[in-house]
Amino acid sequence: MLYLIATPIGNLKDITYRAVETLNSSDYILCEDTSHSHPLLKTYNIKKPLYSYHKFNEAKQVEKIIEDLKKGLNISLISDAGTPGICDPGQRLVLRCIEEDLPYTALPGPCAAIMALTLTGKSEEHFQFIGFLPKKDAELKTILQELRYYKGISICYESPHRILKTLKILSDLDENLPLSVARELTKMFEECKNGPAKALLTYYTEHPPRGEIVLLISGAPKVEDFQSLSIKEHVEILEKTGLPLKDAIKAVATLRNIPKKHVYNTIHQEKQEGK
Repeated sequence: MLYLIATPIGNLKDITYRAVETLNSSDYILCEDTSHSHPLLKTYNIKKPLYSYHKFNEAKQVEKIIEDLKKGLNISLISDAGTPGICDPGQRLVLRCIEEDLPYTALPGPCAAIMALTLTGKSEEHFQFIGFLPKKDAELKTILQELRYYKGISICYESPHRILKTLKILSDLDENLPLSVARELTKMFEECKNGPAKALLTYYTEHPPRGEIVLLISGAPKVEDFQSLSIKEHVEILEKTGLPLKDAIKAVATLRNIPKKHVYNTIHQEKQEGK
């Protein structure tokens, strides 16, 4: 049987009794980085064979694992931190288990996204999980513009060396946009800062952050119900925030839930008529 086991995101004491028992009873353990997982397993005197399983060898490893599961072996999968399959390897293996009708289960535990949401004090609001934000500037601007109009909280993962750029884009879109930045969760220097985009940009410019970061964006529609705008007006507003025309068209299509081709044709038809 396959076990997907959530492991601590910082504090090694954040592991369940069930997780320790299951790891101890496994025939072997799959982990992203054996050197990273070794301290955790050593702490709980877990002495089982470790095999590397990460995004670069996942496709190659899956078939062997499936064969071992068919033989009746008990196999545990852990990631470097948190829950396997949530922005970490695991999904491909689960899908193969479903395809082969092999037994599998997940052992719940630490999740940075949920912990950060809890710390904001807004956990009763609607929320969506985005995962890691895109690295390309155009894609980042597009998705942040879209998240700005979500009627709830958007939870994103971001790295310390990129967070200032992300906060700058959000501040340019709306300096009063409510945000939360949670970092170093469960560790000694745990921090969760809440405030408008401009204030958090200023704070982290003066206090460069360390550690993995969870960014939470509270939806705050600023374009007084964009449905009252024409498609052309809506695209122009997004262009003014710095989005290229093609990305503004894509964002408008997403926000209005209409085909991108319809927005494209509307914009270019009006431009031709205006000549």
